[in-house]
Amino acid sequence: MRLEQSTTYKHGVIPTKDAATVMLVRERSSSVEVFLLRRVKGMPFAGGATVFPGGGVDPTDAHSRGTWAGPSDTWWADRLRTTPTTARVLVMAAVRETFEECGVLLAGPTPDTLVDNTSQYSHMRKALESKQLTFGDFLERESLVVRTDLLRPWSHWITPIGEKRRYDTRFFVAAVPEGQVADGATTEAEAVLWQTPKDAINQWCAGGSMLMPPTWSQLTTLSEYRTVAEILEVTPEIPAILPQIIVDGVRMRVEFPGQEGYFGSGGPLPW
Repeated sequence: MRLEQSTTYKHGVIPTKDAATVMLVRERSSSVEVFLLRRVKGMPFAGGATVFPGGGVDPTDAHSRGTWAGPSDTWWADRLRTTPTTARVLVMAAVRETFEECGVLLAGPTPDTLVDNTSQYSHMRKALESKQLTFGDFLERESLVVRTDLLRPWSHWITPIGEKRRYDTRFFVAAVPEGQVADGATTEAEAVLWQTPKDAINQWCAGGSMLMPPTWSQLTTLSEYRTVAEILEVTPEIPAILPQIIVDGVRMRVEFPGQEGYFGSGGPLPW
């Protein structure tokens, strides 16, 4: 299993760490809304930025061998363009990070049921975030089945060469389970909210938030859909996107596929 890969650039070798991000969606007033967090300022990576729940793969994710309800490792590997072992770790990280960062748990007591109220696990959630408990141990203690069939693969972004911290991130999408509440009870979030993708982009254009290129790109794509059902039916192509940092004298810009609309829209840029 590859948890890190090395990428060479002119100043040396910067490792990228596998990561998983989940875009939680719901329908309200005939509109699709997505759950967003504003990260605490001063954090080593993306401090102050508005993002989706997610984070880096933890070494313990490789040992989370709990019951798995959903497509096979091979199916996920094919969609994520990686090995079955790494695919399984990425999916487990996606489920774990979503629970840690916003309290939404894609798991249930059986392969076809879901936890309808995660508040009963609040103390374990804190233990997970502080690394006092592993996700695998939590699942085993509570006899929970991970519902990976509720996740959909969406996109693949790699932090540009030249950044001090680099992540190889798979984006997933999932509908918030009925009865569960996404919250901001995490040390990494300064604020959380539900917004339509268009409202989130407009807020950024007005200078009210900071969106990194991957977040802006996903919001732009999600804004094209009218219902959660439409989003969950999508089977997008998932090429690896590696933005390129261009330095022109003292000015810097980042180029990436589909960047039209990102620059010149008035929104603050993350550099």
